[in-house]
Amino acid sequence: QVQLVESGGGLVQPGGSLRLSCAASGSIRSISAMGWYRQTPGKQRELVAGIISSGSTNYADSVKGRFTCSRDNAKNTVYLQMNSLKPEDTAVYYCNAAAQTYSSSTYYNYWGQGTQVTVSS
Repeated sequence: QVQLVESGGGLVQPGGSLRLSCAASGSIRSISAMGWYRQTPGKQRELVAGIISSGSTNYADSVKGRFTCSRDNAKNTVYLQMNSLKPEDTAVYYCNAAAQTYSSSTYYNYWGQGTQVTVSS
């Protein structure tokens, strides 16, 4: 089994910055893709940023130029640096990882518990 634990959410003023972290633990053989999604009440969860093991990234258009996704493969950790935050970035942010364990060769999707990010003055 794989557990994802997020940290770093909170309340920030518009224009401010936050850094989210997500550490994966458990019987992990390999992690291919990791990423961040967000969700607001009444809306579907949407991809914010993703990163594969080579370091290649992709971003939602709404966050390009403001958010940076990175990962530390040795620590099985993914980060999301969020700059120039806007009120519309307010959401619960979820970490996601496609991971393979030692008990199976199949990659499964795992999710963190979510961390609240609120951008407000």
